[in-house]
Amino acid sequence: MPRNPSLYLVKYDGIDCVYGLGLHSDERILKLKVLPHKVVFPQVKDANLARVMVGRAVDHKFEGKHGSKDNWMGVVPAQVPIMKDWFYTTFQKDPVLYIYQLLDDYTEGQCVQFTRSDRSKKIGKVIYQVPAKPSVYFIKFDGDVHMYVYNLVEKIC
Repeated sequence: MPRNPSLYLVKYDGIDCVYGLGLHSDERILKLKVLPHKVVFPQVKDANLARVMVGRAVDHKFEGKHGSKDNWMGVVPAQVPIMKDWFYTTFQKDPVLYIYQLLDDYTEGQCVQFTRSDRSKKIGKVIYQVPAKPSVYFIKFDGDVHMYVYNLVEKIC
């Protein structure tokens, strides 16, 4: 991450969310096995659609285990830099940072574009400002491996 070079975004196979792990301070990174071969990522099928997705609000349809369908409203803050057909996504129901291949979901009609509860304080750092939506930031809280995405808009009374 540009503002914290020792912090790495890690995505594990089979898990949709992204973890923010410190290179020198998190024991999980010390146990991380880096595979020797390079992973080949698929090319973007529709570059115009990929550009349009960034910065947009989305309604993403997820199918449950028993066939139930659940819609989640969210926003696409950025395209994943090295995996161009993947997009960072965050949702109103859960401000954790996720990664999805939205272009396929969009063309299949599963993703639609649109033009601490106990009041305790959390301490964290702003890790990244989203260029496509400057009021949106990735935030990493101390003691938490998840990256959170918040729209930090100044309220004027």
